[in-house]
Amino acid sequence: MRNLNPLLGQTIAPPVMEARRWLEGVTFSADRPLMNLSQAAPVDPPPEGLRRAMAEALLEQDESHLYGPVLGLEALRAELAAKWSADYGGAVDAGQVAITAGCNQAFCAVMATLAQAGDAVILPTPWYFNHKMWLDMTGIETQVLATGEDLIPDPEAAEALIDARTRAIVLITPNNPGGVEYPAPVMAAFRDLARRRGIALIVDETYRDFHSVTGPPHDLLSDPDWDETVITLYSFSKSFRLTGHRVGAIIASEARLREAEKFLDCVAICPAQVGQIGALWGVRNLTEWLAGERLEILDRRAAMEAAFQRLPDWHLQGCGAYFAYVRHPFAQASDAVARRLVREAGVLALPGTMFGPAREAGGSGQAETTLRLAFANADAAGLGQLAARLSDLTS
Repeated sequence: MRNLNPLLGQTIAPPVMEARRWLEGVTFSADRPLMNLSQAAPVDPPPEGLRRAMAEALLEQDESHLYGPVLGLEALRAELAAKWSADYGGAVDAGQVAITAGCNQAFCAVMATLAQAGDAVILPTPWYFNHKMWLDMTGIETQVLATGEDLIPDPEAAEALIDARTRAIVLITPNNPGGVEYPAPVMAAFRDLARRRGIALIVDETYRDFHSVTGPPHDLLSDPDWDETVITLYSFSKSFRLTGHRVGAIIASEARLREAEKFLDCVAICPAQVGQIGALWGVRNLTEWLAGERLEILDRRAAMEAAFQRLPDWHLQGCGAYFAYVRHPFAQASDAVARRLVREAGVLALPGTMFGPAREAGGSGQAETTLRLAFANADAAGLGQLAARLSDLTS
């Protein structure tokens, strides 16, 4: 193609869309329907009360059809600030919250304030592919932080990567794709490292509402000077099933959000009003409902762990939030195994090669033997079937 930005041309295609193409020409029987474990997105609609609040806004609030504030509705920003302050035992002001068109946009906006082409950002492997894609298409180098068997990044290994070009470290907890929850001391160590070296610590907490601990998962925001170093990202997509309405958030210093406002004004002008109204209603009314959703996800996590106890040749590296990250027992690379799963087991999963560098690109090769299974839309009975389907595969 002529006149194509080479950085965009060299960026990988969207992995979930690629995986869906593997289904073309494949038929699934009624007794073994497709088990789609490829995408971490709830398929059920939001609770009825939330939907009614959105519908009433469309019918009765004329302003819901207009442009809103670039950084989001003031009421939603204030509610989220109060909730984060209470949940983390810290002080977050409404001016330190921005609402975005989803968490991916939150990441892109924050990165626009931090780095330019030629700079570098540290990503642990396995990484979230959209983070890597954005860095690639904007000319920002990814400094690869390999993780061990437990998938927990090491602050000392991260420090060894930092050079004059490094602008930030990105952590996701609970992790996508690994499912692991980073311990609070690890998070604090990364905060201290980022502060000492004068770079930002970006914490993507899209799946925070499904963490296995009942208290604060970390103490980063209890530090009175947290906003000098820490930037957190959030999504309402998973908590209130608002995936199609694209509502996310940035929690950062007011000064940084003023810079992010420039980016957001250019790419969307403002987040959609109706989605924000739904999110606001959810924050105010769905605390108990969301607690029940969390318990359901934890039950499915337990079912996934039980399933892999029946598969001794497979290794469950990480399991939590919406994800299981597993090592398969086959000699083939994970992308070939993922295609086999569709044809031979009726299972759609994503290969580890979509979440990290292959060996020939400087990776450890770990990605070539791993798969991500997104289990949020599979009930416990279905996960029991998964073990049977995987056990039927031969080398």
